[in-house]
Parts: sequence; structure tokens; C-alpha cells
Amino acid sequence: MDPELQIKLVTKQAEHAVPDTVFSVPGAFTVKNLNSLVNSLIKANSEDYKEEEFDFLLFGELLRLSLSEHVEAKKETTENVLEIEYFLKYPAPSPENSLIHDDWVSGVNATEKWILSGCYDSTVHIWSVDGEHTLTIPGHTAPVKSVAWLNHDNSSSSFISTSHDETAMLWQWNQSTNAVDCIHVCKGHARSVDCVAVNPATNRFATGSYDQMLKIWSADDESENAGGDDDKKRFKSDSLKTKVKTPLMTLSGHTDGVSGIQWTDTSEVSTCGLDCTLKIWDVELGGLKSQLNGSKAFLAISYSPISRLIVSGSSDRHVRLWDSRSKDGALVKSSFSSHNLWVTSVKWSPSDEYQFISGSMDSLVKLWDTRSPKAPLFDISGHEDKVLSVDWSSKDLIVSGGADNHVKLYKFKGKTEEAMES
Repeated sequence: MDPELQIKLVTKQAEHAVPDTVFSVPGAFTVKNLNSLVNSLIKANSEDYKEEEFDFLLFGELLRLSLSEHVEAKKETTENVLEIEYFLKYPAPSPENSLIHDDWVSGVNATEKWILSGCYDSTVHIWSVDGEHTLTIPGHTAPVKSVAWLNHDNSSSSFISTSHDETAMLWQWNQSTNAVDCIHVCKGHARSVDCVAVNPATNRFATGSYDQMLKIWSADDESENAGGDDDKKRFKSDSLKTKVKTPLMTLSGHTDGVSGIQWTDTSEVSTCGLDCTLKIWDVELGGLKSQLNGSKAFLAISYSPISRLIVSGSSDRHVRLWDSRSKDGALVKSSFSSHNLWVTSVKWSPSDEYQFISGSMDSLVKLWDTRSPKAPLFDISGHEDKVLSVDWSSKDLIVSGGADNHVKLYKFKGKTEEAMES
């Protein structure tokens, strides 16, 4: 016979609080049973209460098994009262729009108002978040691999695109005239430039390439080789002529293509590569700080400044959670297995320390919570071919680009403001 367990239900969402009581429930209780219990308790104190759906957290992990199975899996004891935290279940991301391109979309990056997309037909596109196409930008001579906003205000914005043509391009966009200029062509890589990351604090950006190199660049308007102030003024005003930019620093160490890149501090960059390594670099001193070894080729990484953790996507179909600062040697904190094919892109939520998304060649985008490694919160379908790029830079908007020539936009309502404040 299934043993009875002693549980106590707690929440940080005050409007959904239940009496501070210890309940005896069967070990076979599931999320469904706990939902019925919480809803009936709230309803008893509120006549006009509308039933809600909750998620439950026990021993730091979201409940996906029965209580007994969960306790057993976590190797915990049932002798004490089990404190179960509950909160409103997140609603599923809702499809908002589909932006059609002429070829594969391999790079996406959003702000609160605008979306950049990079396409295999060598063009870059600017869209409004409402799905209105604003600009098609030719310039590259081969497929665009990645795009990133550098800075943006109400009148002008700048951004970077990287390409198979071995260059990164730095662009200035005047929003009032809807005109765009290529300010700099960044030359130095000897193969396809596959990834880019921006550091707004220092106005620098980093690129990774199939040539195995990591390069650091200045995003300043002036040429790095400008002499005195007069020269600098001349370079600034002479924006009609595109100037070639050279890197501030080149770092070698990867033995295969660099596939992902992230700033993890103002003077620290993390890269991942097809050589199955994840490397952390000091870009002030110009050296390798540490290296984490995987078993298969890495295809993407994302760093969260909130949790200070890295997620990676690999060719073995898994997403992994890394703590590069771990002192106990347990660098991989969790592994997330649900995709059927290569994981091509990952991105942390900009506002939630537990949530991130992954995109895969299996045509799916998945939304994960680090407290639920066994299953994603949601499978986000919509693409009809492999997903090549995902982005979650704008809090309420999940963006993905794929080999079906589409950019998909999904609205996601995360934490409620009340829940964040309490």
C-alpha cells in the first residue's frame, strides 16, 4: 500500500496562498492531485475564485513524477514534512507572426521594437516586432551567419552581421530616414565568420570563425589606426567611404571551427567549438583562462548574467548547463535531453534565472526550466525544417529562424510582476 506523506504547501504569490497547515496525502499524489488540493483550499476562502493551474517545486526540482517517485529519484527521506512550493504555471508561448525570407535564416536578434535577421541569400533584414518588413540590406557576398544589435536609441541604431564571405560588417541605421550605411568592413578571418557577441559596456565585439580564431574588435566609429584628433574627426565625418577595420586582438587555441561566442564579463569571452571544447579567455591580457571538455562538437552557447551559468547545445542532441566557476570539479550541473537531432542554438531568458530556449535540426524550439531537466516546459512547434537560430533578447518575445526560410515570433508571458516583487 502506498505510504501517506506529510506535506506543507507554500507560495511566494500571496494572492494564491493557502492555510499554513500540514496535510497527509498518498505518495501516489501527482501534480494533477496537488492542483485539485490547492484550488479547493483557495476556493473555500474565496467564493468568486476562478480555478488556476499551478506548478510544484520539491527539493529544487519541478514535480513531474508522483511524490513518492520524486522523493526516491532525489534520494531524499519522507520522514520529515515535505515543503512544496507552488506558483502559477506559465502559459504556453503563443505564435505571433511568421516572417518570410527568400532563403535559410541563420541569425536572429531582437530589441523591444526591432528584429534583425541574417539570410543565406547574403542579405540582412530589419523588421518591426509587429512583423512589418522595414529594410533589406545587401552587402555581403555570401550567406550571412549571425547578426547582433550593437546599440539602439530612438533615432539611430548600429548592428553587426557576419558571413561566409570571411567578413563582419558594422552598420549604422538612421531610423527617421530608414537609410543604412556600412561603416566598417572587419577583415582578418580566413574562413566563414560564424558567430558574434557584443559587449555594450566597452563598445567592443567578438567574432568566432571556422578558421579556429577568436577576434576582438572595437565598435568605435573611428579607425583604430587614426592618428590625432584631426584624423579622428575626418574618419567620423567621412562615413561615405567604408573603412576596413582590423582586429584589436586575435586569440588562437581551438583546433576546429569556433561555433559559439559570449561575453561572460567585460574582459572575459567564452567560446565553444567543433573541437568539443568550451574555452574561457581573458581578452585584456590575451590568454586562455580555462577550458571545459565535452564529448561531441559544440554548436552554440549562451551565458546568463543572472545565474552566471552557461548553456551549450551539441551535436549529440543534448543541452548542458555549465558552471565555469565551480570549485568542486562538477562543471556540468545538468543535462537536458529531449531533442532528436543536433542542437544548433541556445539562449537564456533575459529576465528569468531558470529559463532558456533551444533550437534544433529536429525543427523544434524548446523552452526549458533548469529545475526540470527531464522534460522541457514547452515544445514550440511551427518550423517545417531545421531551426538554425533562436533569440530571447526581448523579455516577452521568443524569435527563431530556420531552413524553412521563416522567422517565427512567439509571445511568452513569464513571471507576473506581483510574483517578481513578492
